[in-house]
Amino acid sequence: MFVVCLDLEGVLVPEIWINVAEKTGIEKLRLTTRDIPDYDVLMKGRIEILKEHGLTLKDIQDVIATMKPLDGAKAFMDELRTFTQAVILSDTFDQFAQPLMKQLAWPTIFCNTLIVDDKNMITGYKLRQKDGKKHAVEGFHSMNLKVFASGDSYNDLSMIKEADGGMLFCPPQRIVDENPTIGVAHNYDELLAGIRKTIDQCR
Repeated sequence: MFVVCLDLEGVLVPEIWINVAEKTGIEKLRLTTRDIPDYDVLMKGRIEILKEHGLTLKDIQDVIATMKPLDGAKAFMDELRTFTQAVILSDTFDQFAQPLMKQLAWPTIFCNTLIVDDKNMITGYKLRQKDGKKHAVEGFHSMNLKVFASGDSYNDLSMIKEADGGMLFCPPQRIVDENPTIGVAHNYDELLAGIRKTIDQCR
């Protein structure tokens, strides 16, 4: 059997924090795992910025409520699930993901959880598991599943390298340059082709 593991932001939906930055005018919130590989450093910085500006979880959820999947993402997922299983492995949070999952017809997602105080301020976060994307692929392997993985950022590299096949999806050029052995998909048709090729090779 076969399973496809996909990153969420930058692959199926726009970057949530970039949208928050655009709505609030806080440029520092534009930074993502494309810019800062260390997720802990990135998130602690975001939480400090939210505290400084008095932004609550609801403020971010209000931005997410206006967001839609990337053009073609829903059709891609619909096509993908006609011939294989698919799971989203994301470093986002369950408090963020629900409205976006609804628009994608409720795919399975493994993500993290925010810690929120009684004033609805984000005070921290709880990882499902450190390097959870890679460990998820390892878990699928332990169940005798073959895996294809795709993402766009530094935090996706370990799962792509652990998988039986994988591609970067519309990544920054520096990540491509630093990882020349990993294929690149520039659109959903190329990604589907890569997935089908890997499935054929694993038969």
